[in-house]
Amino acid sequence: MMLDRLYAAGGYRWRNGEGPVVRTAHRLFDVMAARRPVWVESPSGDGMVQLAYAGLPEGVHLTLPFLEHRRAPAAGAVRTSVRRRWGSLLAAPTAEHTDLAVTGYDIHHARHLPQARSLTLPFRLALTVPLGDKADVLGRVSRKDRQQFVRQRQCRTWTLEVATREADFAYFYDHMHAPTMQVRHGESTRSERRAIAHTEIFRKGVLFFLSHSGEPVAGALCRLEPTTGILTLRLVGVADGNPAHYRGGTYTALFIHVLEWAAHQGMASVDLGGCEPFISKGTFQFKRKLHPVVTMPGNHFRHKRLRVTVLRDTEPVRRFLIDNPMIALDDRGGFVAVYFHDGRRPPRADLPWRTAGIAQAQHVDLDSFLHSGPRRPSAPFP
Repeated sequence: MMLDRLYAAGGYRWRNGEGPVVRTAHRLFDVMAARRPVWVESPSGDGMVQLAYAGLPEGVHLTLPFLEHRRAPAAGAVRTSVRRRWGSLLAAPTAEHTDLAVTGYDIHHARHLPQARSLTLPFRLALTVPLGDKADVLGRVSRKDRQQFVRQRQCRTWTLEVATREADFAYFYDHMHAPTMQVRHGESTRSERRAIAHTEIFRKGVLFFLSHSGEPVAGALCRLEPTTGILTLRLVGVADGNPAHYRGGTYTALFIHVLEWAAHQGMASVDLGGCEPFISKGTFQFKRKLHPVVTMPGNHFRHKRLRVTVLRDTEPVRRFLIDNPMIALDDRGGFVAVYFHDGRRPPRADLPWRTAGIAQAQHVDLDSFLHSGPRRPSAPFP
């Protein structure tokens, strides 16, 4: 039992730890892993961008599933995977049939990657809501969602419960979190294993149930960091994974209630968790409604990047880039929202970017981007 707990604690800290010791250990591990970076090709198909992920292996599970879903939601996850050397990673014949390559790398390997027709992105983003001494939680929420929440709070019997029993954890994990992840992500589901969630989050944090008329409809399992005053949302879910709870405003209400609880407890901030650096990511669009601050993660992802490189100018590539605006790094290391467009398609104005931590947006003409030399967003922008 003691060994199981030590294993759980070590695994959790390895994935999420923010201290210098953990980050240094990751750097050493990444140096070894980077000697033989992966090259993973997604399934081909008519009218689809031919996509490949390259570089650090963890991107196969963190980055590639999102890209595959945006490329073709029903294409499945059958992939061809090989190992290459950095020097030949994006060179022919490796990339002979690839239109778009996304490379995950440690910043020390940037010299191996192309600059032309490329953008540099953070590997992951951190989204945190600062609370302060007298936090106006509702004042931080977007106006439309705030008005909906106030109306629903007046006509619904909503209560937030702090759950402490072992049976509460079992119900949350088995009947809320696990089915929600399965409905939303299918085979691409990634989460903390049940034993680790119990040992490292439930026993060291807070489990919330949002109930409607006494019936639990949503839950959130959070890690509590008393030394920093940070409450970190780790696992969430709705009853039986029912999508109706997303459409009905229940999911938004859960987050607002948790923020209010943390503010009343005098917490410094609530960490909403990370996400991929794409404005088309549903997680980003949902969490930005709570007006978080976007920063680099404090863990090992801080020294990792993604390089998006167009290898062939095709119609599917153009469509993919326009449909998926990105959060790139400018020449000062700041965050910039990049929206592509061309002569036939305007930028995706329906995907908003504004939130603290992102400086501005830049509209990039694809004809210029794809037929010019090396490019990186500059700052400031007009």
